[in-house]
Amino acid sequence: MGELVVGIDVGTTKVCTIVGEVREADIHVLGVGIEPSHGMRKGAVVDVNALSGAISSSVHKAERTSGYEIGRAFVSLAGSHVESVNSTGVVGVSNQRGVQYNDLSRAMDAARAVSLPHGREVLHVIPRNYTLDEQTGLRSPIGMLGFRLEVEAHIITAATASIQNLEKCIEAAGVYVDRFILNPLAAGDAILTENEREAGVMVVDIGGGTTDIAMFVDGAVWHTAVIAVGGQHISNDIAHGLHLPFELAEAVKLEHGHADLQAISPLEAFPVQPFGEELPSKVQRADLVHIINARVAEIFELIMKEAKRSGYDSLLRAGIVLTGGSSLLPGMRQVAAETLNVPVRIAQPDNITGMVEALKSPAYSTSVGLLKLGLIMDLEDERRRNLHKNGSREARVDFGGLLKRAFSRLLPGEEDEG
Repeated sequence: MGELVVGIDVGTTKVCTIVGEVREADIHVLGVGIEPSHGMRKGAVVDVNALSGAISSSVHKAERTSGYEIGRAFVSLAGSHVESVNSTGVVGVSNQRGVQYNDLSRAMDAARAVSLPHGREVLHVIPRNYTLDEQTGLRSPIGMLGFRLEVEAHIITAATASIQNLEKCIEAAGVYVDRFILNPLAAGDAILTENEREAGVMVVDIGGGTTDIAMFVDGAVWHTAVIAVGGQHISNDIAHGLHLPFELAEAVKLEHGHADLQAISPLEAFPVQPFGEELPSKVQRADLVHIINARVAEIFELIMKEAKRSGYDSLLRAGIVLTGGSSLLPGMRQVAAETLNVPVRIAQPDNITGMVEALKSPAYSTSVGLLKLGLIMDLEDERRRNLHKNGSREARVDFGGLLKRAFSRLLPGEEDEG
């Protein structure tokens, strides 16, 4: 038997609630509730009542299909208000048994002691690697002898008001938030291979309102970012360029859309009903693809700019892994590969069983990833609480074989969450 976990992925276009059992070999999905999202724009709440209603409907669907009453959940978070910074923490080591878990905790506490602007709070503090005396790049220095322990940590922060508004919507649906988890971290846990994490890879989750990025190098998270452009912006461009209602523009994108200009015939056409016209008019598919290609190219140029800004763009030997609902648009992989000049693949959740028909799509990578990653973070918090309660004596939680390995894929030694 595994742990029963609930995840709620609150996006700009959809809300997905999953009830699942996290087991050693897979995640067994017991219930799913998918509902169109209302009241979100670019990953931020703009209408509390509308979003609360969408979340409530999603939760109730998951309750009906699973047979469980949902009282708490791990919840996804994105939005342009999310920011990240890298920090270093240094402590002395005096234990003759070598570095212990309380030394890692003290180093992480030192790293997270950064000055935050008013109205911001820490979402995650993730260690990248450790240095013990002169030995650098350590994954976990537990048990090693030395005097000076240093940790390089990646700190993710978010606007307090945005977190509180989303939490208010979740609680209005009758659910307590266990913790918020940044979208691309959850997606990465569901779709990346061990080799990709080690070689250097960027997860690019293209949703409706935002494009969420996480860079993994040497098995750890090195950089995260949120770009406030997504699939809805493509639909808006189509609506503006072809003078269509937004809903019709979205339908046209799904039925006739393509991101790659080279992949379509210039002779193709289809009928639409523009504003102010009594009869349908014919639109050349090439005109539609020109509109789509311009926005898609801009999205990947922004991604490339962010990768260069991080300074780690040269470390992405495994390239880019695309996911999210908007990655399903035909031609996305080709445009990404041409723009970014790196290997690109499109990924969806793997190792899931049970009620998975609706979830085997890149649109649900974050939704599925919330379950295991949330449980891992909770177990690590429990270990930390036990450690502090027992003072200098070491206290650990029995993660189980899979959870140990899964946890090490995200965090090389220690994780702290605000």
